[in-house]
Amino acid sequence: MATETISSCTGSSLLQPISEIVNLPLDQVNFVVCQLFALLTAFWFRLYLHPSKTSPFVRHMVATLLGFHFALFCFGWYALHFLVQSGITYSIMILAGVEHMHKYCFVVALGYLSFCQITRVYVFDYGMYSADFTGPMMVITQKITSLAFEIHDGMARKDEQLTASQRYLAVRRMPSLLEYLSYNCNFMGILAGPTCSYKDYITFIEGTAYCQKHLEPNGKVNGKLKQSDPSPRVDVIHKLFACAVSLLVFLSVCKVFPVERNIDDDFIATTPFYGQVVYLYLSMLTTRPKYYFVWTLADAINNAAGFGFNGYGVDGLPRWDLISNLRILDIEFATSFKMFLDNWNIQTALWLKRVCYERCPYNPTAATFLLSAMWHGAYPGYYLTFFTGILMTLAARAIRHNVRPYFLGSATHKQFYDIITWAGTQIAICYTVVPFVLLSVGPSMKFYRSWYFCIHVGCVLLVAALPVKTRHLRAKEHQYSLPQSLPQDGLSVTDSNSNQRGKAT
Repeated sequence: MATETISSCTGSSLLQPISEIVNLPLDQVNFVVCQLFALLTAFWFRLYLHPSKTSPFVRHMVATLLGFHFALFCFGWYALHFLVQSGITYSIMILAGVEHMHKYCFVVALGYLSFCQITRVYVFDYGMYSADFTGPMMVITQKITSLAFEIHDGMARKDEQLTASQRYLAVRRMPSLLEYLSYNCNFMGILAGPTCSYKDYITFIEGTAYCQKHLEPNGKVNGKLKQSDPSPRVDVIHKLFACAVSLLVFLSVCKVFPVERNIDDDFIATTPFYGQVVYLYLSMLTTRPKYYFVWTLADAINNAAGFGFNGYGVDGLPRWDLISNLRILDIEFATSFKMFLDNWNIQTALWLKRVCYERCPYNPTAATFLLSAMWHGAYPGYYLTFFTGILMTLAARAIRHNVRPYFLGSATHKQFYDIITWAGTQIAICYTVVPFVLLSVGPSMKFYRSWYFCIHVGCVLLVAALPVKTRHLRAKEHQYSLPQSLPQDGLSVTDSNSNQRGKAT
């Protein structure tokens, strides 16, 4: 297996001896080594290219050149796709009018990504889960489309047409080519992201991210209070420790509970249903630490460079979670489908919310899941997962609105409800994402048949039987329930951004 992957690696072969020693694919070794080197470079970037010591131009240039170097090392000439996609969409931004360029950029960026994903899956390397060049393109696509909508909001729409978060994120001038490439391809996020808003990235580069900013009642930003430059050292150490634990767990238990055993004929025939449920949970649980490792390491790299500061907490300590992509404990102890999604791949959920859910006039939940499936790639299993996710979301919403109020009368009832919903949520998540791991239609349908599509059927019955108010009615009731004396935008910008994360579904 390792030999096959080594031969198909398009990046540098410099680390092939290490790949053979650790018995891991070369492209994965290249990825991890580049991320570790990026971590060291990030400390150097923050200390020696601090905004007080050099200009934004130099910081943009160094971040961009290092990003391209890492991409070439990992992906070889395939990294040119990053430049092509960025170049085409930047031309659209410059040449097309701001009234419609966000639509053109969205279609072109997503279309180019889909083309690369389809050719990689069906022409070159079907079923390979190793590092590939379309992974970074997924993050670049998020950045391109987010920036296009932010420019449209800032240059083509009136402030009164925007929400508070849209006003804060709106971009009021067209970025230069260097700023655009730096935002898309900087070394902190070129390999694993996470995505971020253009405005947050520019304030980091220019060194104004440490101003304590607040939203006034009219939604305008007040950035008069200056804070000292906080150190991310403690947070970086904590995140690196989480990375080490996640990697250790993944390497030690992943092969003990292979997901493919869920569709093994002997396993299905000889294992009682409760045993299949327990094994499903354990097998899917062991797939998550690899995501914890990759995303937490990426977050640590950005923090080490000084990016990710999110204001100060109530205890006065700096928060470095502005672009964090997950909250591990909230994921593992989630008591609802929504809570799980709110804390998993947070920045992608924010992107889906900002470019699709908030702007789609018809059935935004279904549209958001469809966009998520298209963005993830061309494997049929992705579409099965996100189709099932629509049913799960609607059913979970129906249960929460109709059943939960009956358990809020006492702490004991609430605790009992939380235990039941935790177990139900974890099994529902595992059931939903099995096709995401198996990739193909045949194995995925075999798994669902072995469970007699019971959770699908249950979701359909719940949605049909339990009434749920539409999003507009819920928003209207919530607006009327707010005390008139409280301003709508009383939170600080950083708190507001944090609370808005992951509301895509």
